[in-house]
Amino acid sequence: MPKEKKLVEAITSMDEDFAQWYTDVVKKAELTVYSSVKGCMIIKPAGYAIWENIQHELDKRFKETGVENVYMPMFIPEGLLNIEKDHVEGFAPEAAWVTHGGSNPLQERICVRPTSETLFCDFYKTDIQSYRDLPRVYNQWCSVVRWEKETRPFLRSREFLWQEGHTAHATEEEAEARTVQMLNVYADFCEEVLAIPVVRGRKTEKEKFAGANATYTIEALMHDGKALQSGTSHNFGDGFARAFGIQFTDRDNRLQYVHQTSWGMSTRIIGAIIMVHGDDSGLVLPPAIAPVQVMVIPIQQHKEGVLKKAAELKERLAAAGIRVKLDDTEKSPGWKFSEQEMRGIPIRVEIGPKDIEAGQCVLVRRDTREKTVVALGEIETRAGELLDRIQADLFARAKAHRDAHIYDAHNFEEFTDIIRNKPGFIRGMWCGEQACEEKLKEDFAATSRCMPFTDQEQIADVCVCCGKPAHKLVYWGKAY
Repeated sequence: MPKEKKLVEAITSMDEDFAQWYTDVVKKAELTVYSSVKGCMIIKPAGYAIWENIQHELDKRFKETGVENVYMPMFIPEGLLNIEKDHVEGFAPEAAWVTHGGSNPLQERICVRPTSETLFCDFYKTDIQSYRDLPRVYNQWCSVVRWEKETRPFLRSREFLWQEGHTAHATEEEAEARTVQMLNVYADFCEEVLAIPVVRGRKTEKEKFAGANATYTIEALMHDGKALQSGTSHNFGDGFARAFGIQFTDRDNRLQYVHQTSWGMSTRIIGAIIMVHGDDSGLVLPPAIAPVQVMVIPIQQHKEGVLKKAAELKERLAAAGIRVKLDDTEKSPGWKFSEQEMRGIPIRVEIGPKDIEAGQCVLVRRDTREKTVVALGEIETRAGELLDRIQADLFARAKAHRDAHIYDAHNFEEFTDIIRNKPGFIRGMWCGEQACEEKLKEDFAATSRCMPFTDQEQIADVCVCCGKPAHKLVYWGKAY
């Protein structure tokens, strides 16, 4: 059937051109289209439904830790943005500015938010007066604008969706605990829901968030061996509080500065889902995040009783809490199979006249294409079990791929050989000098991804760049 073949052929092989494969999948799975505003994307229903599931699951996990949702304006007066010097310098190259209101020039330029630290600080300085007002543990779901030079759907666009948490605490210890807690929320979410294994660690001074005391990160490895920063959590100490004058009266009636954090995850994580799990036929969505978990596809649906039985199976699966759809369009079964695979729907159920006669149906896994014949009376139980198995297998497969692409470099020569010939994470010691980071970035486009929390093995005595004594283990890699 030429049409079925053409649908799959429209995707470039990932081994041939990974970047083009990614673009093809985003387009053919109808996740986004380009807008008339250069560098901005229109997220179509199939893409937005994934984001809705991410929102729902993350928001639930946030609230279990005491987070409350708020909403801040999207505009930041220039004077407000300029209060924290390091912060404004960090975002200046990407800032988008409003200079007119209607036809009238504004007295002060207004920045379209690239992030909202300054807005929250301006709010907190009047909202927080006493230790009784603390902690403030707020989050907002919104969009932000960063005027990127090079864009790619989900991975880098001039406007993107995200959540940004902003908290204020009475003590340094409470702020640090919240910073680590939220990073772990992100890490657990990625591994348990998105089936993406991550490395948890701290960013170097060069790579940390502008204005932060410390930035913690989760780093994931894509199928092509490049790293993707998938979520960050920042401890600001009392730096922003001092700049903005955010003080509170403590239990001893003394004025103190609050300690703050912020943390965020964006629609960029959808790009990670595509690049970790996808294949040459399109998306492969983890069941926990898939908008549609099961697609029921009738075979020879023009024959009596087939559509009725297919609809019955759909209703039974829906009643069991499974997100399910029935494809009763007049397209051929082969075309429907290709569409289901392209969209990454974890399971398809095939049901035809011979299946009905035998009291059975066929479950087909999207990830392995393995077929299982199931009695009609067991469809809910068997489909649920298979979804759980797919979720676990996707994580295990991604972890095995990640672990097989972590390499140790003991000196500059080994680092050079690995970065040129073996895509993946490189573990290498670092002396702590920013000059070494800059050299590796300039020579190889390799950046320090993080200093891992749980993996600080002294694999060598010297820096992987300069050869001087080193005591910090760093994960290095090329990144999106």
